[in-house]
Amino acid sequence: MSDVTIDDPAKAPRGLKTTGLVAALIALGVVAAGAVSRMRDVDEAKTWADARAIPTVHLITAKGAPQTDALMLPGTMQAWIAAKIYARVGGYMKAWYRDIGASVPAGTALGLIDTPELDQQIASARADLVSAKAHATLAGSTAARWNDLLSDNSVSRQEADEKNGDLAVQNAAVLAARANLGRLLAEKAYATLRAPFAGTVTVRSADIGDLVGPGATTQQPVFAVADVHRIRIYVNVPQSYSAAMATGLPATLTVPDYPGRSFAAQVIGNSGAITPQTGTFQVQLAAANPQRALKPGGYAQVRFAVPGAVGTVQIPSTTLLFRAEGTQIATVDTNGRVNLHKVTIGRDLGGSVEIAAGLAPGERIVDSPPDSIAQGELVRVVPSSHD
Repeated sequence: MSDVTIDDPAKAPRGLKTTGLVAALIALGVVAAGAVSRMRDVDEAKTWADARAIPTVHLITAKGAPQTDALMLPGTMQAWIAAKIYARVGGYMKAWYRDIGASVPAGTALGLIDTPELDQQIASARADLVSAKAHATLAGSTAARWNDLLSDNSVSRQEADEKNGDLAVQNAAVLAARANLGRLLAEKAYATLRAPFAGTVTVRSADIGDLVGPGATTQQPVFAVADVHRIRIYVNVPQSYSAAMATGLPATLTVPDYPGRSFAAQVIGNSGAITPQTGTFQVQLAAANPQRALKPGGYAQVRFAVPGAVGTVQIPSTTLLFRAEGTQIATVDTNGRVNLHKVTIGRDLGGSVEIAAGLAPGERIVDSPPDSIAQGELVRVVPSSHD
């Protein structure tokens, strides 16, 4: 038998084994690199998400209120003198002589009421007075005769006294009848409705034939007259400005009727007390009205030049948080944490408000804070366009 070497089929060539080992190492490296890349991506994504989870805020600086403040408040205008004229006696409107808008002197007849029932009462009272006078005349003659008879003892003292007493009763009846007639005549004078002072007729509510006075279903003024040569203006001023509302303080008015035109006014008095329901102080001003431009019952904007309240701060209305704890503002500390502060609003200026307590000038506060912002919350500050 010849010597022939036969290879063992179970043994792989040495080169192939090395190649497999290298391939395994490469695969392992690829898997490790992928895992590391994924971990880095996850960390980056987490960092990005955490950064986006922190809300961004804008800070603005609280500014002190100016030393001289233009206080602008709404006011209501009223006539210098105004009167509502009711029908004092019942009856039917017989005539009216002046309509709305008419300028009338004091005592001018505005209307006439027909009073048939009152006229009959006056006629009866006149008859009663005539009757009382007749009885008094008879009682006087009788008392005189009895007094003559008493002088020669023809009648007793008692009978003479009775006649004199009857005379006194009849004289009293005359006075009562005369007073009753005078009362009815005084009521009759109210049948003519007159202007109590010089002014303008602003209301005429009854027409000819209307039932007016105490017998009417509802009582309402038949006429109204207003003296508008001057106008009274009433303004409710915040308590913080009450000390500045001294008599003689000048002011200017603007009204919707005359855009761009202003009217001079002056403080002439005040209520002297704060209204508990509103916390305001009522002030009365007067303005000349020679051209009748200002109309009673109208609305006006009143501008006062008053010293600014000491210690007040003006901030935009967008910085306020309205919560159950009260009105608050938010600040941010050096660590980026939110601090909430309760403040007291002094005056609402529309786009901005005055803070009377709880905030000092120069403090940095959050503008337009999110409704969910909380004490101690971490935030990221970005520049604000208000600065």
